[in-house]
Amino acid sequence: MDSNKRPDSMERITTPALAEAFIAEQVEAIKAQVGDKKVLLALSGGVDSSVVAALLIKAIGKQLTCVHVNHGLLRKGEPEQVVEVFKNQMDANLIYVDAVDRFLDKLAGVDDPETKRKIIGKEFIDVFAEEAGKLEGIEFLAQGTIYPDILESDGVKAHHNVGGLPEDLQFELVEPVKLLYKDEVRVVGKALGLPDNMVYRQPFPGPGLGVRCTGAITRDRLEALRESDAILRDEFAKNGLEGKVWQYFTVVPDYKSTGIKDGKRTFEWPVVIRAVNSIDATSASIEEIPYSLLAVITDRILSEVQGVNRVLYDLSPKPVATIEWE
Repeated sequence: MDSNKRPDSMERITTPALAEAFIAEQVEAIKAQVGDKKVLLALSGGVDSSVVAALLIKAIGKQLTCVHVNHGLLRKGEPEQVVEVFKNQMDANLIYVDAVDRFLDKLAGVDDPETKRKIIGKEFIDVFAEEAGKLEGIEFLAQGTIYPDILESDGVKAHHNVGGLPEDLQFELVEPVKLLYKDEVRVVGKALGLPDNMVYRQPFPGPGLGVRCTGAITRDRLEALRESDAILRDEFAKNGLEGKVWQYFTVVPDYKSTGIKDGKRTFEWPVVIRAVNSIDATSASIEEIPYSLLAVITDRILSEVQGVNRVLYDLSPKPVATIEWE
């Protein structure tokens, strides 16, 4: 039987009881596969890799080494949350790599979206491979492959390490959630005790904020993007939209316009708000945000975020627009 094919008889994991049964089954399967050997995992902080990390910690504890690469393109507070949850709360063997300068230096002056993606992907692989090379006795590589990845990519998983595995890293794969759909992974993550804002994390592109800081990325515009995105997420959470809207974020384009602050002319960036609903990302409709909430978000962004003098609301569905700007 094809180990990458979900059995027709497999019950969907929709309840805590079913999640607990799945966890118990996978803990035994992981122990049987790994034995007393060591496992390496690239831990992005996303739903899939976080659930795999929590499963492996439950099964093999310190035999797992997690590597979290901070490339400077994560949302506000995300690297800190990975450290807090996995190192401080779960006592994981976690290696935190501050590669912010390395990534942003490589991206300086690069404005082509596809070139940016390739740089981010290659650099991630290089950093991960360097960290793996420092470790001894690693025989397995864990990945957060889920069933849609197998269906969409013919078994080739390239999401969590962006560009695929380095060819010289010859590890056996450990993929405990590869037969699950995303909603099932979330149920399992909840049962494993992961925080809600990690379990129900909205979709986030592999290149991170690199595709929302359009054009050539600069550190100051990236910071404006990170801060405005944090404000949007905070206000959605306060007003009951968190979990009800499929994906919401801000974009800071590489373009400036005139404005007035403190009686003086400014020449600063706009912040674009994007909020969409979708089932499978092949199409998306616009979420109607109450005007009163838009006014609050706008006021906060204009008063709290440096270098910004306009807030725009993207009303474009997919198609014709894509969900992301790049």
